Amino acid sequence: MLTFPAAAQAPASAAQVGAEVDAGRFRQAEADIAAALAAPGLDASTREAYAFERERMRRMRLDFSLDAEAARQKLRRTIPDLREDEFAAWDQAGLLEHLDIDGTRYYFNRAPSNLFRLSAEAAARQRPGTPPPKDGPYENLGPHHRAVIAAAQAHPGQTSLLPHRVRITQSLTVNADAVPAGESVQAWIPYPRAIPGQQEDIRYLGSVPSGAQVAPPSTLQRTAHLARKAVAGKPTEFSVSYEVTIYARHFDIDPARVQPTPNDPALAPYLAERPPHIAFTPAMREFSRQVVGDETNPYRIARKLFAAVDRIPWGGAREYATIPNISDYALHAGHADCGQQTLLLMTLLRMNGIPARWQSGWTFSDNDVGYANLHDWGWLYLAPYGWVPMDVTTGALDSSEPALRDFYFGGLDSYRIVFNDDYAQPLVPAKQHFRSETVDSQRGEAEWRGGNLYFDQWDYHFDWQILPAADRREGASNAARQP
Repeated sequence: MLTFPAAAQAPASAAQVGAEVDAGRFRQAEADIAAALAAPGLDASTREAYAFERERMRRMRLDFSLDAEAARQKLRRTIPDLREDEFAAWDQAGLLEHLDIDGTRYYFNRAPSNLFRLSAEAAARQRPGTPPPKDGPYENLGPHHRAVIAAAQAHPGQTSLLPHRVRITQSLTVNADAVPAGESVQAWIPYPRAIPGQQEDIRYLGSVPSGAQVAPPSTLQRTAHLARKAVAGKPTEFSVSYEVTIYARHFDIDPARVQPTPNDPALAPYLAERPPHIAFTPAMREFSRQVVGDETNPYRIARKLFAAVDRIPWGGAREYATIPNISDYALHAGHADCGQQTLLLMTLLRMNGIPARWQSGWTFSDNDVGYANLHDWGWLYLAPYGWVPMDVTTGALDSSEPALRDFYFGGLDSYRIVFNDDYAQPLVPAKQHFRSETVDSQRGEAEWRGGNLYFDQWDYHFDWQILPAADRREGASNAARQP
């Protein structure tokens, strides 16, 4: 009787490996990656997909670095008498984000601090005098919001208001000896896009080192590219400086005038699914059905969805590059940060026939407060008004006046700069290695010929100065203009 050798088992696909990674089966994923990469005839894009899953595991281990005892120790900093039953109950309730990697539970680095935003019970257990989590200066109703509404009422039909002239320097510093001495280090630092009525008159001031290559104005994730050689024992420093005029935005929307979305091919991309992060999954459709009900007016649908996403508690986020579907994550994780909430809202709006798109950059404060942070928000299309802004993370403000309460549904403050008018877009010039941030672009990117430099290998800083009115003309005249 003739016998034949069994057919070789086909390697696990990159998608199968990704599912193993998401489930915390890292040993199996690593074995499958090694087998797949050893197989003959693997094309470059497939090889890169496997390699990124290996890199994703490394990044996830950086995000989920706390074992149970380390997580308890972090909580004991403000709950000295933490009880084991409390910790177990919070864990069981999903309030301490974790990942079981090969059978061992690891907690997200920010899970202990997030807990106090997610649980009033946990917050009440903190040592008396523990300061509450700090919000940004425009996340709560304040004088600036009132001033914008007053200006809008004084100038009906005007949607760009109360401009500031701002001087900004953003820097990226690669750790000493992260790259061998003499090797060229490349950096991409976010750079503002010219957007009529939102940010205008961008004036390039200079860079360190000199000779920054600023991406074309049409680049949807715009950066300034720099390169210099590493020196032994010294950090490799990069920076870009510029000025820009930034406006607050306010659109006075009458719900009764809002019409169905027109059949315009230009809007089609903003109505479509865009896997992996904008996908009309069954769970997403069911959530939408519960929130929207029988409503048909696009404005009221959008307001219902905005309010539903606004109710999701804010929480510090794991790195976006490690999350397979960000909108789905925001729907199920029990908390979400600004980009996660924005992608969730965009998905829900598009599913309901309302065009939606992304925007992101930094928010900051006036010169006295000294606050700045990364931030993401979006825009939605409401006929006949066109594109109007939305910031669901800041959400509804605490006011009985509709114009103030709904400030961020159709409006923006003038303390934010835009670098990105879409997510997951190519940089110019293109990176040769994996990006550290595959979705957003706010901190920057760095690499050398040996590979990408991840966030644990460099730091970033955002410095700004709002120019006094008397100095704005002089400040602008001393710089070469750049679009």
